Amino acid sequence: MTDYTQGAHDTRDAEDIDEYEHVHLNVFGTPLRVLDHGEGCRVWDVDGNEYLDFLAGIAVNSIGYAHPRWVAAVTEQAGKIAHSSNYFATEPQIHLAEKLLKYAQAPEGSKVYFCNSGAEANEAALKLAKLHGRTLCGALPSIGGRPARILALTNGFHGRTLGALSATWKPAIRKPFEPLVPGIEFVDANDIEALRSAFAENNQGKHGKGPVAAVILELIQGEAGVLPLQADYVRDVRRMCTENGALMIIDEVQTGIGRTGSWFAFQREDLTHGIIPDAVSFAKGVAGGFPMGGLIVFGAKNAALFTPGSHGSTFAGNPLGAAAALATVGVIEDEHLIENAEQRGEQLRTEISNCGNPVFSTVRGRGLLNAVTLNRPCAHAIVEWALTQGLIVNAVRPDAVRLAPPLIVSAEEISEAVSILAKVPADLPLDPAN
Repeated sequence: MTDYTQGAHDTRDAEDIDEYEHVHLNVFGTPLRVLDHGEGCRVWDVDGNEYLDFLAGIAVNSIGYAHPRWVAAVTEQAGKIAHSSNYFATEPQIHLAEKLLKYAQAPEGSKVYFCNSGAEANEAALKLAKLHGRTLCGALPSIGGRPARILALTNGFHGRTLGALSATWKPAIRKPFEPLVPGIEFVDANDIEALRSAFAENNQGKHGKGPVAAVILELIQGEAGVLPLQADYVRDVRRMCTENGALMIIDEVQTGIGRTGSWFAFQREDLTHGIIPDAVSFAKGVAGGFPMGGLIVFGAKNAALFTPGSHGSTFAGNPLGAAAALATVGVIEDEHLIENAEQRGEQLRTEISNCGNPVFSTVRGRGLLNAVTLNRPCAHAIVEWALTQGLIVNAVRPDAVRLAPPLIVSAEEISEAVSILAKVPADLPLDPAN
């Protein structure tokens, strides 16, 4: 029988963690465990302890671990060509772009850019906004040469590279790197009057600011505690962007590729009232564990903003990653995992709401991106306790625990996870103050 209480105290795990800390920069803190392999929704550490994974590599391992189709696709492609540079195209790259445009229901003339991560996808999105801003400034000579602005939302998270970090709200991770990229401003999420005021600053004569080139937002603010925006607000953002010639860029790095019960969260009527964005960034779950991200630009006019040499990446759209992604989205489609995400997510929220644990307050989210809010700020203690019980979850805030299992998760595995969470002790230590 697995002895979860040993964990990092086991000899091999402890030795590996000591070696990890000896050779790695301390940007992630001490690892919780040293993992060895996985299958389905479960992983095993180097000491043989088994865990039910309800984090999925932070919403990355959408089809679980070692799915036969994924393994076969990556193996076959690795035996053919793993990298070609962007001087050449490969068929996996072409076919993947075609599928993503279809899943996004993007209009004719829409295009895809591939990269290696969510942060890079958002860097491309911000550069798209900058290019669009130049066209706006040229069309509005009364602005007097002032550069266009980009609006982001409070509590938003778009990545840790300098550009993406400039659009990320969390002060604790911004401050050490200030000054950041200029021209990006924050407005309060779900406050349409704040957004209207920001747009109105275009039109104040010589004292006005530059035009708003774009608004970038997440429909569910994942790193802030899985906070869905109000659908009425999202609809009004779309309307104001259209009225003012600004792009609406939706960050679907965490919410896309089936995670929220649709291919993309913007396709959920209950999140957007059916709006269409101008660009969507994606990453995480698209390649089932292989590092990949990208940007879908909607419509020929917006897609034409990028020209040869205006952006690029050595590894962008490499055939090995594209093959992994083709296998991943193929499994999602063929095994009806979007429907499974919707059904299992509803089951998860219902069972947690009914589990009777006094530590839990509410549960929120869509599909299989959810957070349990807590009556006391002990999220990190819950994560550590759950690990000793064989369950992997994640603290996104001191008072919120994120649950994002693979999209293949079964009804029985949902109930297994909830049965563990139902036993979370009421007297766990509080998280340290920030």
